[in-house]
Amino acid sequence: MIFLLLLAITTEGLAQATADAAIDSVGELIKAYPAFLDRSENNDLIWKDGTRMRIDDGKSGKSFELLLDDPDIKDMFVMKYPLGEKGIPPEINSDPGRVRYFPLFRKMYGNCRTDNFMANAGTVRWLPTKNGKNLKFTNINGASAKLQKVSDELDKLPDRFLQYLQPTQGTYNCRSIAESKRQSPHSFGIALDIAAAHSHYWLWSKPNSDGRIPYKNEIPLEIVHIFEQHGFIWGGKWYHYDTMHFEYRPEMTTIAK
Repeated sequence: MIFLLLLAITTEGLAQATADAAIDSVGELIKAYPAFLDRSENNDLIWKDGTRMRIDDGKSGKSFELLLDDPDIKDMFVMKYPLGEKGIPPEINSDPGRVRYFPLFRKMYGNCRTDNFMANAGTVRWLPTKNGKNLKFTNINGASAKLQKVSDELDKLPDRFLQYLQPTQGTYNCRSIAESKRQSPHSFGIALDIAAAHSHYWLWSKPNSDGRIPYKNEIPLEIVHIFEQHGFIWGGKWYHYDTMHFEYRPEMTTIAK
């Protein structure tokens, strides 16, 4: 009985520590998007235009699926993104960055179903000396400029890396995430998919006998590191992996540092 009581206290303490750390991460969120976000006040994230969004919705003990389908702002930071060599293979249900509070992203980047959505798109010259293809990526929050820096650095890698960088599988795409009703980050113009021939996706794999999804990846970490240095997270560091996927999320990489 004493052991169970101590376990309950310890578990509660860890949960509270995790929640406190996630709330503290809101400060980094504000720093990552200074053109839009002003400050936090009590339980509100306050935008430059005065809009208020709740940080903590008060719903505790969310399941993994509920974190994905009905998160609050705090929930986005429950899983810390691992930079560099860390986080491979990912632990079960460790998907840092997949938890997205969509009202925040829609307010920042817009609704892809409106006629003027692409007016915010910039042109990125992908691998300028080796490929030269033009990609559309949002200008908002300096995202297209960051992707251009990624491209320029990738362009300097030895030719053996080219097979993993071309062709690209697209950036902007107004759609939902496969087998869900959640909006894809591609619909905000903040995501890029690279060479499908060398990519792996968790839904393409059959679970092991113990129910765990076997991890697969071919994308070299040299490529991943360049993206991460400019504020992008990689889907290869998710348990529900998508190794072709890179997403502009500077709040996640800043917190990781």
